[in-house]
Amino acid sequence: MSSFVFRGGRVLADQCQHDSCAFEVEGGVITGFHAEGDAETIDLDGGWLVPGFVDTQVNGGGGVLFNDHPTVEGIRAIGAAHATYGTTAFLPTLISDRLDVVAAGLDAVDAAIEAGVPGVVGIHVEGPFLNPARKGIHDANHFRALDDAAIELLTRPRKGVVMVTLAPERNDTDAIARLVAAGVIVSIGHSDATYEQARAAIDAGARGVTHLYNAMSPLKHRDPGVVGAVLEDQSVYAGLIVDGAHLHPAAIRVALAARPLDRFMLVTDAMPTVGAESKTFVLNGQPIHVENGVCVDANGTLAGCDLDMATAVANTVELGVAFEDAVAMASTHPAAFLRLSHRIGTLDIGHSADFVWLGRDLTVRGTWIAGNRIV
Repeated sequence: MSSFVFRGGRVLADQCQHDSCAFEVEGGVITGFHAEGDAETIDLDGGWLVPGFVDTQVNGGGGVLFNDHPTVEGIRAIGAAHATYGTTAFLPTLISDRLDVVAAGLDAVDAAIEAGVPGVVGIHVEGPFLNPARKGIHDANHFRALDDAAIELLTRPRKGVVMVTLAPERNDTDAIARLVAAGVIVSIGHSDATYEQARAAIDAGARGVTHLYNAMSPLKHRDPGVVGAVLEDQSVYAGLIVDGAHLHPAAIRVALAARPLDRFMLVTDAMPTVGAESKTFVLNGQPIHVENGVCVDANGTLAGCDLDMATAVANTVELGVAFEDAVAMASTHPAAFLRLSHRIGTLDIGHSADFVWLGRDLTVRGTWIAGNRIV
């Protein structure tokens, strides 16, 4: 058992006073709001203590691309890079690839969870069940529709969350329903679906949309597309890439005004450059580099992000979103999307002792996962 006392700043926990809070931690879980024995005292120096960030789309970090290193050590390196920026729970994300690579990634995440790698809570399989018309940086040579072999692979019992991004118009609604029935979290993305096709996928159980606006059919007044279906809907979760490049601020504000705030979550869509000295890497044989803070290929096509979650929170605050709401979009809301609200996403009894200390400038000054200080 260990105890922590955070003073001299604001703690985002309902049970805490404005400028001081004590936590009792046992087995990596918050068990009470009082200090026992020799408590460790941390002066927040006018900053904030917030719940650990939860990122559902992490392609890489620390110089590692998950597709190239679908291993326990690859996942460990990615998690360590993102913990530096306050992410305490994440889904290593596979960009469209062969099914044998998907299988390796699924097995690696199981092994990483079994090994106790800090932060990993499941996997995001982003494709290959996508539409070439909205492929972005994905390699369309890998694209395929869901079939029995793919469904069997994706629905095997796993130790963590399995999330799959797909294009509804390229996959049978019954296949989507089969994934949902097995507990897979289905998200719409890289899709040119009509409003009706997107709506059918939501009715079949699709729970979210991967990076709203990006790589999907836009809202038109006679053809609402995926964006129109999502903005109208009040239940599905929508990821937002708030890096100053993927989305215009007005588009973000329109989305936030149209739907319940608790159905939005920040995602980084992070690439290996996050937490790495090198700002270049190779994807599907193509050289990718960071230009003005954005990952692009030689033709200028967006190729994921050089974005961390702490920066995404700060960028969201700059848009006029209240600090507490921006933090919830990076913690509480994605935890709910992943059906993990009972474990992560808030500072409460029974939840993992995942803390992030943000300075006054909203940069990360400390990260704890399950009560252990990582940064």
